[in-house]
Amino acid sequence: MASSLEAVFGPEPGAFIASAFVLANVVGGAAVATVAVLRLPLRRLIGPSAAYNLWILPPLAGFATPVVILASHDDTPVGALFNLPVSAAGLGLAWLLGALALSLVFAVAQTRFMAEVRAGRAGPAVIGLIYPRILLPSEDSGYTAQERDLIRAHEREHVARKDPRAAALAALFQCLCWFNPLVHLAAYLLRLDQELACDAAVIRSRPQARGLYAQTLLKTQLAHTPLPFGCYWPARGLHPLEVRIGLLKRRNGLLGRSDGSAVVSATVESIRP
Repeated sequence: MASSLEAVFGPEPGAFIASAFVLANVVGGAAVATVAVLRLPLRRLIGPSAAYNLWILPPLAGFATPVVILASHDDTPVGALFNLPVSAAGLGLAWLLGALALSLVFAVAQTRFMAEVRAGRAGPAVIGLIYPRILLPSEDSGYTAQERDLIRAHEREHVARKDPRAAALAALFQCLCWFNPLVHLAAYLLRLDQELACDAAVIRSRPQARGLYAQTLLKTQLAHTPLPFGCYWPARGLHPLEVRIGLLKRRNGLLGRSDGSAVVSATVESIRP
């Protein structure tokens, strides 16, 4: 067995694994950059769901890279195709420390969010990977019955699309590839496209609720506790909410000009320090 591994990977299998992991990140990062550009025209031409589905490409590209190299190598050991300037052991230790640190950050954020859930201050959100559970705002949170119905419809879309699992996978990739800024960009944009896809699905089924839906979105931006493993939209600044409401306003005239302008103006005033 040892001789067969050496024939494929060369005398240092660890160096191959480390090098292949770096190469997979380079290829996957290039795929992230491509998707980040293509998702915008695709969203306009076909819709948010199509743009969201593009995010399957970066992990596929990253996983396929070492497989293609293994499948296409000749008599030259695959390990000889890679040459890192540092030892595989040193690189592995640095990677492990970074992955553990980011995992701890996510675990603390998840624990804090669950504490908010127990205190009745969390929501709207979807939690749970195997058996997703919808969290609605508390009865005294200021949402009307119609707004709560729209929130429930939005979160049900997340459950139907298995978005909590996708968000958890994105967090896993962030931990594994913590050194790659494009992976963190992909996780951010994926969550944005998740929300846009669910927004579009709700509006398709309830076109008469466009204005009310936009006003409900404004209310949901006022919570600040992040949820790494689930579907939730914490307030991170003006831009994500502008995108969501702007899409409601532009796409097929989903919002009237006056409704869209009023909601965006209210958003600016509420988020501005």
